[in-house]
Amino acid sequence: MLIYPAIDLYEGKAVRLYKGNYDEMTVYSERPPEIAKDFVSAGATRIHVVDLEGAKDGTTPNYDVVCDIKNAADLAAREAGLGVSFVEIGGGIRDDETVSRYLDTGIDRVILGTAAVNDTEFLRRSVKDYGNRIAVGIDVRDGYVAVKGWTELTKYGLEEFCHMMQDEGVHTLICTDISRDGAMRGTNREMYQKLSESLDIDIVASGGVSSMDDVKALSALGIHGAIIGKAYYTGTINLADAVSAAK
Repeated sequence: MLIYPAIDLYEGKAVRLYKGNYDEMTVYSERPPEIAKDFVSAGATRIHVVDLEGAKDGTTPNYDVVCDIKNAADLAAREAGLGVSFVEIGGGIRDDETVSRYLDTGIDRVILGTAAVNDTEFLRRSVKDYGNRIAVGIDVRDGYVAVKGWTELTKYGLEEFCHMMQDEGVHTLICTDISRDGAMRGTNREMYQKLSESLDIDIVASGGVSSMDDVKALSALGIHGAIIGKAYYTGTINLADAVSAAK
């Protein structure tokens, strides 16, 4: 299993939300590229980035910071003899221009969320043009897919939408249980087990990965990856240990 330490961006800073609530935000760093370097130093080969402002309004206000994160991570990886890093970005990616802008800059993968729900033709074009450089982020609240920075629920149930994405040729799904995100009360292992058994697609677990037990349990399920956010910033999980355990 791969570990994806996370950097959530708001106004150029690395922050964390509590259960997706923008009114409950903690700022952890005003220099996100330095965090990316720390991730690489701990042995992480992949980094998950979210533009929280973009997720709400469909823009890319943190584009320059995202590029700085990628450059910093690549530099740290080269210095460590690891080649280059893998950086993915989600939040506000809702048109062809934004997809190409990120990917042409060197970002390794973009994550479609709201657009994957509301614009099927855009999703299909993106998957056709870029293949596995496109992932879909599925954020779940009360069993239903949420969009627009987790602020609106859709009519789609989780498993229904996951199968729809698999049928569209999507290679990777990043599934977040919003009720667990930032809550430090464990990840939804039952949900990920059910998804891993019913889908033939890469699943990345997100939300509530808050202990080494979570990391080991997800790895045992055969999940492709796990995102670690708040647990890293609070020191609850040692990233190097998590990377080692996930292997």
